[in-house]
Amino acid sequence: MPVSPPALRAFVEVGRNGSVKDAAKELGVTPGAVSQQIKLLELQLGVRLFDRKNREIKLTREGLLLYGDLAPAFRQIDDAVSSFADRRPGPETLAVTTTPTFAACWLTSRIGRFSKLHPTIEVRIETTERPVDLKADALDVGIRYGAGKWQGLDAVRLFSPRLIVVASPDLLVNGPLTAPADCLHYPLLHDRTRTDWSIWFTASGMRLPKGTLKGPSYPDDTLLIEAASAGQGLAVVRNVSASDALASGKIVIAIGNSVPTPEGYYAIAPAGKAHIAKVKKFRDWILSEANETEKRLRI
Repeated sequence: MPVSPPALRAFVEVGRNGSVKDAAKELGVTPGAVSQQIKLLELQLGVRLFDRKNREIKLTREGLLLYGDLAPAFRQIDDAVSSFADRRPGPETLAVTTTPTFAACWLTSRIGRFSKLHPTIEVRIETTERPVDLKADALDVGIRYGAGKWQGLDAVRLFSPRLIVVASPDLLVNGPLTAPADCLHYPLLHDRTRTDWSIWFTASGMRLPKGTLKGPSYPDDTLLIEAASAGQGLAVVRNVSASDALASGKIVIAIGNSVPTPEGYYAIAPAGKAHIAKVKKFRDWILSEANETEKRLRI
C-alpha cells in the first residue's frame, strides 16, 4: 500500500513529541500542515492512529504498533545522513547560540581551543537574549541560563554561578573588605533590574533601609565588570562572568561572601540531534572547559 513519506515522518514526530505543535517545530512546518499529513495517513491506512481529547494527543493501539516499527527506521535514516555529513570533505559548520554576556565574558576567549582540537568544524556564534528556538533558527547548540528543562531539548549542566562582589585592585588599597556593611563606604554599581545588590545583602544577613542602594546601573555583567575595573565602584556579578577578568588581575574579589543563584548555565541541543558527532564533540569540549572553570572558581 503506497503511503506518503512526509505523512510517515509527521506521524513519527507527533508520536515522539506527543504534540502536533512541537512536531511542527521539529519539521519546520506549520501545525496545520502536520495535522493534514496525519489525517492523510489515517485515510490511507484506514485506521485511527491518535486519540485526541482536550488538546491532548495520544497514540492508539494501532498507532503504537506503527510507531514502534517506524521510529527506529527514521532514527537510522537520520544517523546515516549525519554520518555521511561527518565524512564528507570540507569543513562542517556548527551554529552556536548564546547570550552576549556569556559570549563576551567566557566563551569567546576559549573557542579557539575547540577549533584547534577540531579544525574541520567551523563554529558560528550567534548572540541574542531571545528564548532559544534551535529548530526555527537552524542552530545546533545553545548555551542558556535556566532551570535545565526545555521542552524537546537535551540539556547538560555546565555550572551554577554564584554572585560575588568585585572591584578594581586600585580601589581596595587596604585589601579585601571584612563585613557586608563595609561595601556601603564605596559607590555601588547595579545590574539592569537593580536587584543583585539586594539579593547579596539579604543573603549576607544584612537588611538595608529603602533608598540605600543608589548608583549607576548597567545592562549586563560585561559592562559592570568594565565599570568596576575602571574604579567606578563595587559590582555584584556572576563569578562565571568574572572568571577571566579575575584571572588577569583586572578585577579582584572585594569580599569573601558569595551567594548561589537559583539556576545554572546549560548546553542544550535538540533531543533528536544530541548524538550527532559535531554536537557531541562541542558539548564534550565545553563540559571540560566548564569543569576547569569550576575548579578555579571553586563553585
